[in-house]
Amino acid sequence: MARCTAPSRGHRTASGAAACPACGGRSRGYSSYQTYTLPYSSNSSGYGSRNSGGGSSRSRKPRWSNPTSSVYYTQTEIRTLTPVRENIEKRSIIPDLRDVFLCHAWDDRKSAAKELHDLLEENGVSVWFSEKDVLLGSSLLREIDKGLANSRVGLVLVTPSFIERVRNEGIAEKELSALLARDLLVPIVHNTTFDKLREVSPLLGSRSGLDTNEESMLKVALKLAELVEVEEEAV
Repeated sequence: MARCTAPSRGHRTASGAAACPACGGRSRGYSSYQTYTLPYSSNSSGYGSRNSGGGSSRSRKPRWSNPTSSVYYTQTEIRTLTPVRENIEKRSIIPDLRDVFLCHAWDDRKSAAKELHDLLEENGVSVWFSEKDVLLGSSLLREIDKGLANSRVGLVLVTPSFIERVRNEGIAEKELSALLARDLLVPIVHNTTFDKLREVSPLLGSRSGLDTNEESMLKVALKLAELVEVEEEAV
């Protein structure tokens, strides 16, 4: 009977298992000797399991995260949010700015956009939100311009309705253009995918962001709250 060579040679690869006289006939799902790990694990350089946002498993914290926080990030999320955080810190010296400008489709104003808005405010984030900040009879586009100018960072809530608005060049598309020009935005994908977003906005879709398909809206809101919180001594 053929003897397994794993104890002496190891089966770190599928080809190694295939070359073994005992294991070569087994299926490609070979799983013995699991003490051998991949050279890039989620706890080393971040090349672990991938998600739609292009990251590894959530096991890290950025420098701005509270040590007692229960929220963890992928390496890609940290890499994506770090330049946004640096800009937030620079803009924190400007008085009377809202923390975030929430860009969303009109159809989402009483559903997903309101849910995100409420979660952010519950966690101490000041939000520019058209439902409460655009007065009756005022110019929507003018108020949007003012909201963008007076916010530290822009959030883009990407939903099926938002994608449809951008495709049809609606108000959401105009907000998006202004946000892209500032290069201070975080896309948040909800009930759709980054692939769908790239079909209508390759520039925005090329950016990594946060995804409610992978974690709850609450977790996303907590990450955003951490992102915009700047202590006075850090300024």
